[in-house]
Amino acid sequence: MTDRPVVLISAIEHFAYCPRQCALIHSDGVWAENAHTVRGARAHRRVDSGKSRHERGKLVLRAIPLWSETFGLSGRADAIETDGDAVRPVEYKSGVAHGEAADLQVCAQAICLEEMLGVVIPAGYVWYGGPRRRVRVPLTSALRARVEEVVEAIRGQLLSGDLPDAPNDERCDQCQLRSHCLPELTSAPRRVTRYMRGTVFECAI
Repeated sequence: MTDRPVVLISAIEHFAYCPRQCALIHSDGVWAENAHTVRGARAHRRVDSGKSRHERGKLVLRAIPLWSETFGLSGRADAIETDGDAVRPVEYKSGVAHGEAADLQVCAQAICLEEMLGVVIPAGYVWYGGPRRRVRVPLTSALRARVEEVVEAIRGQLLSGDLPDAPNDERCDQCQLRSHCLPELTSAPRRVTRYMRGTVFECAI
């Protein structure tokens, strides 16, 4: 038994996008919707239904719970394809690729499946709804190591309760938590300090 916090697989995507966003959602319980999250929820309706069926000669299982005792992970796969002895996780995204987030997420799903089923999974897939394209993700040793690194970083956030600084860059314009995060203020403490000092000085005069 261990008292280490379990990391949700969904947190990996949030951390890869922005560590502050991850901490707000998974440590502080903050959530809000925007056009991107609503579009994503609509795109996942069939996946989230849990209905399984045969597609192009493969059995596709949907909304499958996943866990790893070794890495302290929990979550679920959008879809798992089975073809004979082969098993492949498939992650669905409504938009386009953003950095390494989806690759890390599908790799974490494969790590859980390998432990659960006692198999080796060399690759997973990500379906991007924007270009309507399915991308193969080789599950290399480097990608697996990156997943472990991110999982431990998230676990560190959960244990410490620390809130990272905001990046205050182009990611913030697309983030559903912008009004909670206030990146213009939290990413520039020295500007805020100068403002406060100036205000106090003016009031003193």
